[in-house]
Amino acid sequence: MAVATAPKAHPGKKSTKLKPLGSRVVVKALEREEITKSGIVLPDTAKEKPQEGKVLAVGPGDRHPDTGQRIPVELKVGDRVLFQKYAGTEFKLDDEELLILSEKDILAQVED
Repeated sequence: MAVATAPKAHPGKKSTKLKPLGSRVVVKALEREEITKSGIVLPDTAKEKPQEGKVLAVGPGDRHPDTGQRIPVELKVGDRVLFQKYAGTEFKLDDEELLILSEKDILAQVED
């Protein structure tokens, strides 16, 4: 299990830590390019919601309904993932926009 730590916004201020529960994952969405391949600059109103992000923290996993054993989450901190466009809960933590997603809302892991 991993804990997401928001970067320090101000010197001397404590950073906030998040520890997701169950099979939830904390993700920071990666911004899409603002310029198309043909060189057209996209305004904020024309941009789509990002669907790719970087995993910052992973919960311990859900419990099996019959045995009670933990089913570990298949992702780890640092993984790049693709997720459903309107999935999860968006929130702001220490001036950083993050998402909490359920593992089932993540569609794929991006491998380089």
